[in-house]
Order: sequence, then C-alpha cells, then structure tokens
Amino acid sequence: MSALKITLLQETLSWMDGEANLRHFDAQLAGLTGRDLIILPEMFTTGFAMEAAKSSLPEAQVVEWLHQHARRTDALIGGSAAIQTENGAVNRFLLVAPDGTVHQYDKRHLFRMADEHHHYLPGEQRQVFTWRGWRILPQICYDLRFPVFSRNRNDYDLALYVANWPAPRARHWQALLLARAIENQAYVAGCNRVGSDGNQHHYSGDSQIISPQGEILSEAEPHQRARLDAELSLETLNAYRERFPAWQDADRFSL
Repeated sequence: MSALKITLLQETLSWMDGEANLRHFDAQLAGLTGRDLIILPEMFTTGFAMEAAKSSLPEAQVVEWLHQHARRTDALIGGSAAIQTENGAVNRFLLVAPDGTVHQYDKRHLFRMADEHHHYLPGEQRQVFTWRGWRILPQICYDLRFPVFSRNRNDYDLALYVANWPAPRARHWQALLLARAIENQAYVAGCNRVGSDGNQHHYSGDSQIISPQGEILSEAEPHQRARLDAELSLETLNAYRERFPAWQDADRFSL
C-alpha cells in the first residue's frame, strides 16, 4: 500500500487509572474508521508516573484492548504503557495489528530528570517493523533528543513519537520533530498529551505530522484535545529521496 492514512489522538489522561483511560479512549475510537494507523500518547493508561508499573494494567489486557480496536477499525493501533515484566518495569510502545500481531519497542532513553532511569529498565535496541508496505520506527518522548539513535540507515519511512512532553518545553518538542523529519528524509508523527497530571505538570500537546521536506501536514491546537489526520504517500517520499539524495552522504556507522 503506497498511501498511509494516519491518525493521532491528542488527549487528556486520567492519573494512574487504567480502566478510566481505556473507557475514555473507547469513546474516542468508537466512530473512527477508514484509517491505517492510529496512535495514542505515551503511557496512555496511566500518565507519566514513576510508580505506574507497580499498579498498571497487565500487558495482556492492554494488548487485548488494542487488538479489539485494531480488529474493528482494520488499523494498526498503539501507544506506550508502563509494563511490569519478570525482569522489571519498562515503558513499552505497543502496536497491535488487526490479526493480533504485536510490535513493541521499549524506551531506550529514560528521562533522568524525573528519575525514570531509577524506576524503568532501558530498551536494548531500536526497532523497525513493516506495516502495509511502510517501514516504521517507533520512539518514545525523551528518545527525540538523541538524533544518532534515530538515524535513518535507509531502513524506515515513518518515525512515530509518543510523549508526555511538558508545556514549558513545547517549542523544543516541535523543533526536534521537524529536525528529525528533515535530517532523516522521513515522515515524522509526534503524538503528545494535554491536560495536567498528578504531579501538577501541564501539557500543551502540540502534536504534529510532518513531511520529509519539513512541511506541517497536520497540527493540533495547543492545550486542546484533538484528532490529527494525514495521508502519507510512499511514492512522494521515494521521489523526493531520489530527487534530493542527501541520505547517500550520511555517515554510516552502527550503534
């Protein structure tokens, strides 16, 4: 499939209340059809809480909930959640397909300014998977600040960022999303939350979908719950890369 219809849900989150958040997103997803990819914010079941994994919903329940909506909408659906594993807690980006296939990525860069590195285990490596002909790189919040980690090795077409990125740094969030799109010659979608959390941090959202040339394809109003839609074109992406092959001059090295 050359076209990809993507939707981001910039929403408020109930603090440490998984069932309430699932009910909230049930309502947002109820009438949503005709999309290929639907993205929810980081830690969409709890908000960005250090203690979330200790009382979070079981991974199997979150996956099954995502699968039900994926099957109904015939779309890949995902967001990150605090997950307790046998080895410890992780901030895990879960993306579930209509057939039940689960793609996952554990956040590599943990936000030490909130002591996330004391509560969660870092992911071991980045992940790229294919969905309907598109190569997709999932990333989580603080990962956005580390461009080497998301360097396009000619192995992805779309980078997905989910976040709980506080309002005072919203300009950094948008600037970094734009930079990742331009430097990697890839589409970039960033889904942030809005509202306030249990630590009295405020979030303005500022979610965006950006083209490889740096064009804003869809943008949410700050501090507002919003649905962002865009249709991405693989032909347009490949034509641009052929016409302006900066990717051929990127340094090649492994991480």
